[in-house]
Amino acid sequence: MTSISQLATPLESNICGGPWYCTTLHKYVDPFIGTQGTVPGTGYNGGNTFPGAAVPFGMVKIGPDVTTFNTSIGANAGYLPDGNVTAFSLTHVSGTGGGPVYGVVSQMPLLTLDGVNVVDNLTYMQPRAGNDHASVGYFRSTFENGLVTELTATSHVGFLQYSIPRDASESHILVDVSHYLPSYGGGNQAQAYSNGEIQLSQDGSYTGWGVYRGAFSHIPNYMIYFCGQFNHPAQSSQVFTGPYTDYYFPSALDAQPVFSKASSASGGPAYYQYGQRVGALFTFSSSVRTLQSKVGISFVSTENACGYIPKEIPHWDLNKTVSEAEDTWEEVMNKVSTTDMSNRTRLEMFYTGLYHTHLMPTDRTGENANWETTEPSYDDYYTLWDTFRCLNSLWTLIATDRSIGIVRSLIDIWRHEQFMPDGRSGNANGQVQGGSNSDNVLADAFVKGLQGGINWTDGYLAMKTNAELIPWNNWDLGDPTGSTIQGRGALADWLQYGFLTPNYDRSVSRTIEYSLNDFSLSQVAKEIAPQDYQKYLQRSAGWQHQWDPDLSNNNFTGFVAPKYADGSRDPNYDPSLCPGYCEFGGYTYEALGWEYTWTVPFDMETLVDLMGGANITEQRLDTMFIEGLKKSDVGSGQLNGVGSTFFNPGNEPSFATPFLYNYLPQRQHKSILRSRQTIDLYYSNGPSGLPGNSDSGALDSWLIWQMIGLYPIATQPVYLIFAPMFSNYQMKVGLEGNYLNVTADGLGEASYYVQSLKVNGKQWNKSWLSHDDIANGGSLEFVLGSEPAMWDTGDLPPSPGHFTINSSK
Repeated sequence: MTSISQLATPLESNICGGPWYCTTLHKYVDPFIGTQGTVPGTGYNGGNTFPGAAVPFGMVKIGPDVTTFNTSIGANAGYLPDGNVTAFSLTHVSGTGGGPVYGVVSQMPLLTLDGVNVVDNLTYMQPRAGNDHASVGYFRSTFENGLVTELTATSHVGFLQYSIPRDASESHILVDVSHYLPSYGGGNQAQAYSNGEIQLSQDGSYTGWGVYRGAFSHIPNYMIYFCGQFNHPAQSSQVFTGPYTDYYFPSALDAQPVFSKASSASGGPAYYQYGQRVGALFTFSSSVRTLQSKVGISFVSTENACGYIPKEIPHWDLNKTVSEAEDTWEEVMNKVSTTDMSNRTRLEMFYTGLYHTHLMPTDRTGENANWETTEPSYDDYYTLWDTFRCLNSLWTLIATDRSIGIVRSLIDIWRHEQFMPDGRSGNANGQVQGGSNSDNVLADAFVKGLQGGINWTDGYLAMKTNAELIPWNNWDLGDPTGSTIQGRGALADWLQYGFLTPNYDRSVSRTIEYSLNDFSLSQVAKEIAPQDYQKYLQRSAGWQHQWDPDLSNNNFTGFVAPKYADGSRDPNYDPSLCPGYCEFGGYTYEALGWEYTWTVPFDMETLVDLMGGANITEQRLDTMFIEGLKKSDVGSGQLNGVGSTFFNPGNEPSFATPFLYNYLPQRQHKSILRSRQTIDLYYSNGPSGLPGNSDSGALDSWLIWQMIGLYPIATQPVYLIFAPMFSNYQMKVGLEGNYLNVTADGLGEASYYVQSLKVNGKQWNKSWLSHDDIANGGSLEFVLGSEPAMWDTGDLPPSPGHFTINSSK
């Protein structure tokens, strides 16, 4: 594994043609980056990234489902580098924590039925031989028994190809409708099978549906339809049923299947949540050595699922489908193209990051299961708490059409379900981790001028629903104090006091997040509802109520801290520790009080003043990066804390902290230094190359911003300036496909400090630029050197939320 600071073997000098359009950039994508964790060879504390086959934002993400006997590790994307394969399924998420979702609509190839109980996957799971192989649109796995499975995909169809060993005397395909990704140890976020049906056709195809529930977002029930075909007729086929069982304990119940030559099997009425397990077993002639299958899926009907197959893969050519997927991904890679081929490590990190940022959410336009609509439909927002800080802003800049579709989708969900989601999967809102972060996504798009059919009047009303309507309490076992499904579960306190008391979980972190949410409303209200602007601007200052000017820690005084309705404080609160953990039930969520004290980028002016001015603020920022100060972990289950500094590179609340030096006069060079240090220490092009869960591409988007030399301040049309890691690149921006051309003269492994900068041909002295400066293309011309230069003498980045309230201690 090569560090980014080590110059890799030079590649060809120019693989691009025309206006820098490259034809092989997708070759630098390594889907295995992020699949391994801090324990070599396992997924423990890893990125949980999905390495299987998919196209950008596709409904089908086909890959292996792997089980392990180490119950401290969850296979959220189905994949683990160790363990045994129980099936290849068509539906997965990527980079997530919490309870796994999907892993449904599957096939499992078997070379023998000896000792196999089809309702107990521990009896037929298969160990792998050697390493799996993956590239964009392609995945291959080899079992120890010699069977090779190759996978590729389109948006709605999975293509499976099985190479049967010549010494195998039989082969079978098991279709278990009740297969899904389990949550190790069960618990509050466990997924479950509810019901299903399968039907066999005389032409050898099969159709059906399955219903599933639970998982991270507490899905009530979602139904998915499927349609499967084989390129060879089965020698025999049979359906089976089995008693309803927990996924991992059928043997404890002595669960046995009942086989039938009937053409169908049903678990019972679709609404029944404890239906019988159902499936089918297909047996093929010993003469079949290459068996292929195409499976379409739909959230609307079996007709849709079957219709996608001839539309998207009208042939049986696996290589052709892979090639088409590569072409689709090449378009994504060329959103940012470079002729700087000097460092393969850097290229692999960058383009894999770009790949990960285009896997989720899932584009289900035309597949809305809950209502008819002409609006785009997206699902698997997993979650906006993770992605709003810089991933959504990346799409707004370089995938503007996707950003518009996502905003329209969020608003459409509000029209029909009363609230926009913060988390959503299985066609259901669920798992609000903090504030109503859909507000931040909409505000970021609004201030950057996105239109494209967005109804901004409705958008503002959707945001106002979050700000004014208390959602019903779903009595989540993780947090029974308020709704975790949607909206702002602690809104009652916010409306009464202007901050959250410890009567509600996560009172410190959610106070800060509600403040940003209301700042978002103020920015949209300024144009859409000017009568509301001042109201929400003032409410956005609520975080100041929680500022404790007398709280001292590590030689600094003044932190955000829990506050009761009568103004009293918790005398034992320590912003450098988590009491037990920073999760549901704590004062802060997945971050220390030290981290959350920095998370008010809309009013850095007030924060710097409260901290005692620029010099002390700089010293505090420096302290965030001192090794050994962090004394407790954050999060539970899937670990969310990386390293021993207060700054946590593995989780979102710390994302912007290294770059807040830009808000201090002539300290921009320190932001560059922190950026390079963080990447060198915690990112790589190896399988453990991410410092934690990818979080639907959130960590990857953070890396991409560093490498292009900018960072977005979400909810503001502002980008902080660093220094690019390529000597040149060309970035396609906006809907018109204009180009931002960036050069970095003098870039070297030890030469990355800005000496001077020109923006669109004009000399620049500010450590930031506005969206308008680059939204229609243009140029950034960096001159870099090995020593800091005080070039950033211009205006500091704005604090548009600046509003001081008179708050007592």
